[in-house]
Amino acid sequence: MTNRRSFIKKSVAAGAALGFTACTPRALRLAEKQLNIQHSSRYLPKLRISLDRVVKETVGLRPYRTLGPRIETENLGNTTLVHNYGHGGSGWSLSWGSAAVAADLVDTSWGKEISLATTSLQSSALPPTAARKVAVVGCGVIGLTTARMLQRRGYEVTIYTKAMAPDITSSKATGTWSPTHRLIESDQITDTFRDTFKQMHQTSFLAFQNLLGLGDKVVWTDTYDVRQELRPHGDLPHNDQYAFMNVLPKSKLLNDKEHPFKESVVYRSTSMVFNIPSLLKMYTDDFLRFGGTVKIQEFKRLEDFDALPEKCVVNCTGIGAKKITDDPHLTPISGQLAFVIPQQEVNYRIATKGAYTINRQDGIVVGGTHKMGSWNTTPSREDTEKMVLAIKEVADAMYS
Repeated sequence: MTNRRSFIKKSVAAGAALGFTACTPRALRLAEKQLNIQHSSRYLPKLRISLDRVVKETVGLRPYRTLGPRIETENLGNTTLVHNYGHGGSGWSLSWGSAAVAADLVDTSWGKEISLATTSLQSSALPPTAARKVAVVGCGVIGLTTARMLQRRGYEVTIYTKAMAPDITSSKATGTWSPTHRLIESDQITDTFRDTFKQMHQTSFLAFQNLLGLGDKVVWTDTYDVRQELRPHGDLPHNDQYAFMNVLPKSKLLNDKEHPFKESVVYRSTSMVFNIPSLLKMYTDDFLRFGGTVKIQEFKRLEDFDALPEKCVVNCTGIGAKKITDDPHLTPISGQLAFVIPQQEVNYRIATKGAYTINRQDGIVVGGTHKMGSWNTTPSREDTEKMVLAIKEVADAMYS
């Protein structure tokens, strides 16, 4: 360090002798910080962000249900209907676990039909072969993972959907591991919910770990939370009931030499990012490869489910379930994203007041809006400007 400081002082003196502006002690500290960062493992390539680099804007509607996700069975005429919707901002994170819970309900329903077919003399009883056919309504991440889970259990699955990627809400999500984001009202948490959530959390986390190494579909990345002041301690209750959620490295408050940002309060945490376009394509391709069929069809009421040829239907319509089921507990939360031209070398995220980035292959995604009850899917240029400029202020002040 003594030799490095001596080198910097000599360099500053040489610069002044050549006519450069005289360097203050503050400039000397900045120069030393730059040298420390550039020669450390925490060096970060500088993010280039500006409004003229925004190439796309989207608005997605999170299907927030105050009681938490609805995963339950309902008898509908001649049809057994399994609901699987209402995951708020946690749909991607909990998709595989939610699919497993829904598939368990289908297994139970199928078992009842087999029992009925073998013991009843009624002509309406379903033969075992018919009971193996299942319809999944919805082709977002919940629908696709549910369909794949059912295929793995030997069912013949048809997906019925109004639209496919990229014209679905799942294509407009952030794509980060956030299993508790806008999931349930805190006063609605019961022991039954905790047990189901634990199952979904563990199943989903393992599923995403099994996707690591298959290209860029799931990646681990660091987030730098840049703040003006210290944040409150942890979001999770500190008790054994939530110990299973400690699957991520603990967030760390960095010292001044461990980050390149102007602000002195910077936290680093590590989590997963899902590259949504490639994952949706992989899920769809796998579903078709294993014999699945996709049919374009819109559903407007519950009776439309009963009209399907399959007599076991899984409802994975997300926010669309509001219109179909008239669920009073379901409401949209709109979130806008701005896509900035990708930088392959940027392998970290920035979070600051009012905005955050996500480093995905389809762009540097900038988000930060949460509008409860809004059905508006038209992007707001004002919201884009606020989010992009908030990140630009942090990025421009990075020492490079």
